[in-house]
Amino acid sequence: MMELVVVTGGVRSGKSRWAQDEALARGGDDVTVVATAEAVDEEMRDRIEAHRRNRPAGWRTIDAPERAGEAILAAATDTVVLDCVTVLTGMAIGRAGAKSEAAALGAMAAEIDGILEAREARRGGLLIVVTNEVGWSVHPPTALGRWYQDGLGIANQRLAAAADQVVLMVSGLETRLK
Repeated sequence: MMELVVVTGGVRSGKSRWAQDEALARGGDDVTVVATAEAVDEEMRDRIEAHRRNRPAGWRTIDAPERAGEAILAAATDTVVLDCVTVLTGMAIGRAGAKSEAAALGAMAAEIDGILEAREARRGGLLIVVTNEVGWSVHPPTALGRWYQDGLGIANQRLAAAADQVVLMVSGLETRLK
């Protein structure tokens, strides 16, 4: 089973930087990034490109806007960074066309199941999972927004419970929770 490290925090808190630094320290140039964002518009394309520029050139990337667990299993390296669960689960809700809370939560849970199953199936190595604490932000005005916020909170709890280590990032500073 892979060692699981979860890094969480608010938007622009330093999560991805921390995950990259940790992966570099532990995996060197032999790292695979499972990237969950999809370039749905120009702004998202720019964000994706900025993330790619900030990574070491030798790292491999697997684009996985869905079924991230399969990408973790397919990674050719022992060190894997999944960035990020926040985008992955949001995309899952969209693909599912969730019209109910149960459908939204089910779509999100399926992605988390895949991640945890992949972690169990791999022998050794390190999986660093990046996620956000969206429950600390504005209360969503729509049912879909509330389902997403609740679902990500549940997903984060599941990941943290399974993790060997959990790091909270606040204003670029780390606090080790577990």
